[in-house]
Amino acid sequence: MDALGNLIRFLLLPGQAHDTKGVVPLIRNVPFGALLADKAFDANWLLEELDARGACAMIPPKSNRKQQRNYDADAYKWRHMVENYFAKIK
Repeated sequence: MDALGNLIRFLLLPGQAHDTKGVVPLIRNVPFGALLADKAFDANWLLEELDARGACAMIPPKSNRKQQRNYDADAYKWRHMVENYFAKIK
């Protein structure tokens, strides 16, 4: 979704697939400055990819991380737009 809540790409995964499986095809060739996602997306490979792109990760760290990292909690609150979109299409 873009900053206005408009759908950019959509990928339907099987129910047993983890959400991170669909990240790579969704962000391929899409320029963006930040990625808002929940704790399920707190993966080192994704954080490294975002850092290499120069994009900010608005992803809260999992509680089991040995070293907790900072994230913009105020910007993360905008993730509700994603939840609202899915509520709308249900």
